[in-house]
Amino acid sequence: MRPYSPGKPIDEVKRELGLSEVVKLASNENPYGPSPKALQAMQEALPHLNLYPDASQFDLKAAISRKFDIPSEHLIVSNGSDQIIHWLGEIFLGSPIDEVVTSTPSFQKYDGTALLADCVLKTIPLDAEHRHDIGGLINAITENTKLVFIANPNNPTGTIMKRQELDALIGRLPKGAAVVLDEAYHEFADFDADYPNGLDYVKAGMPVITLRTFSKAYGLAGIRLGYAFAPTEMVEALNRIREPFIVNNLALVGGIAALSDDEHLKRTVQGNAAERARLTEFLKEQGLQVIPSHANFVMVDLGQPSQPVFDALLREGYVTRPGTVLGMPNFMRISVGTADEMTGFFQAFARVLEQTKVHA
Repeated sequence: MRPYSPGKPIDEVKRELGLSEVVKLASNENPYGPSPKALQAMQEALPHLNLYPDASQFDLKAAISRKFDIPSEHLIVSNGSDQIIHWLGEIFLGSPIDEVVTSTPSFQKYDGTALLADCVLKTIPLDAEHRHDIGGLINAITENTKLVFIANPNNPTGTIMKRQELDALIGRLPKGAAVVLDEAYHEFADFDADYPNGLDYVKAGMPVITLRTFSKAYGLAGIRLGYAFAPTEMVEALNRIREPFIVNNLALVGGIAALSDDEHLKRTVQGNAAERARLTEFLKEQGLQVIPSHANFVMVDLGQPSQPVFDALLREGYVTRPGTVLGMPNFMRISVGTADEMTGFFQAFARVLEQTKVHA
């Protein structure tokens, strides 16, 4: 297994390079910050940190249930959706012949689930358009397949699996298997008519586990809060193995408040759409190839190894994500920031292009 390689923290870059101002465009965080309602709710909860959190997460589950019109029996809440990915390996994988099928490159934790269980891992390369290869994924499924992980939109490419493709994939599952639909970037992609909503499949009683997170559109990455919709028997199994106090008090109240702040979510989604379009157009103007993105980041082909460009941008005070750690060494993933952050990045990137002689 390879250890997960996170984006460089802002303080680390400041210390290493002696910079006073650093903009992080590496980890797909919300540049608009948390919901003001969530901040107030967490502030009010601070005096009660001497108490254990509600192990059942009753109020948070009720809020999610109301928001998405689904019974709480279909919900599991966790310390980040990564934790649920790990749990799924524990309840689905128990034999060396069990199989996990996923795409590559995609989120690294899917591979880890199979490797920790010491079972069969099948990774299917993305197609020529950097999308999930639906034919390759279907062909990889056998009677021993237990889990099929699909990031939708995919990280790091930002591309989506369309509804008819997902339907075909689910139709090939053997009995006892499930598709894990990771919708960490769901809120940014919901505008596309062909984009499937994993919640619909769960409501229809299909073998689909839909992961969601408060880390991206809701701006609460720092308190680690994720959840999933799943068939009730899977939720019951997950509840048997999880730790009792997995979600802390601040996350419980912050999540409830964030769900109620439609204004903040709207601002985030609209701001991301506008600045993603600006970023895409700017990169194309530099003669670079850009993968069309449905998320809050853009993947660009630099036409040469990305590490020198990453290093040069660090010296300019901008942290990005080099493709060397994502399985695409000539690419760079750039998170979408605010309008001011993007304007400054454009200027820095143009200087770096000249310095490193990067051209498509």
